[in-house]
Amino acid sequence: MRDYRKLRAFELADQLAMAIYKCTSTFPKEEMFGLTSQLRRAAVSGPSNIVEGSAKSSQADYVRFLEIAYGSVCEVEYQLSLAQRLSYLDEKAATEVIAIANETGRVLNGLLRSLKSEA
Repeated sequence: MRDYRKLRAFELADQLAMAIYKCTSTFPKEEMFGLTSQLRRAAVSGPSNIVEGSAKSSQADYVRFLEIAYGSVCEVEYQLSLAQRLSYLDEKAATEVIAIANETGRVLNGLLRSLKSEA
């Protein structure tokens, strides 16, 4: 089994989840079951899938869960841009959280490329 705590991708995905919870706490109350919920679920899905994939014994399963985590991070990136355009996030908060999401996606993509080249 792999130790997910040693992965930079996990550290970033966890940081992203924390940032999403913080920034969505100021979203309009009518978005509680809409964009707030969607963003939070997608943000938690990233690190959760890294953890679950790390517990899998096969490399193929590990890669599959990392791909799901990557998809969740991409979903967060879109939803953040939507929140910004809806003026739910100010420019500074949006820039900071989007930067974390972008870096998380880049690191996960690099990890996936590396693992796939080994196969």
